Amino acid sequence: MKKKKTDFDAKFWSGTRKHSAVGLLETFFQFNDLAATKETLNEMVQSSVQKNTRIAKEPDEIFHLYQSLRSFILVSHYIAKKTKKGKFKVSTEVSFPKTKMIFSDKGHRNPLCVFQDAFKVCTLQDFDDFLSAVAYFSLGNCSCDTEKNIVIPYFQLIKMLEAAWMIVENYQRMKG
Repeated sequence: MKKKKTDFDAKFWSGTRKHSAVGLLETFFQFNDLAATKETLNEMVQSSVQKNTRIAKEPDEIFHLYQSLRSFILVSHYIAKKTKKGKFKVSTEVSFPKTKMIFSDKGHRNPLCVFQDAFKVCTLQDFDDFLSAVAYFSLGNCSCDTEKNIVIPYFQLIKMLEAAWMIVENYQRMKG
């Protein structure tokens, strides 16, 4: 029986439609540097809550990041669901380096719990609304009135990006 691969809406930015969850995370970090993604996301959030400010990046860069983060969130949700069912595991043989990351020791020991915790705090719709709002408001001169709807998903997304980076690093070490 063939394994069914989930469509994570990645065809636009990754060039192919079918990916495994870890494969799409690898592709995400091939196209998007972790530090640059976090910095751009931070700029988008800042310019979307301040009045009369517009992000300095080109609209096509913002759209590309929006599309890739949307796929990233779908993969993260998939990983959180599979982890809850016990069908997705990260090897604990490799210890993750302690770096300046914003999650707890529990997150360092098992980065998969970061995904589960993020989807306990925010729903898939919350993340989608967040991405749409910051992309829209960062490209215009108006600001978002409800900062709470932006800040909470922002912090959860940053945590998931760091956890995903740890998972990809571990996967690449195990692979080769």
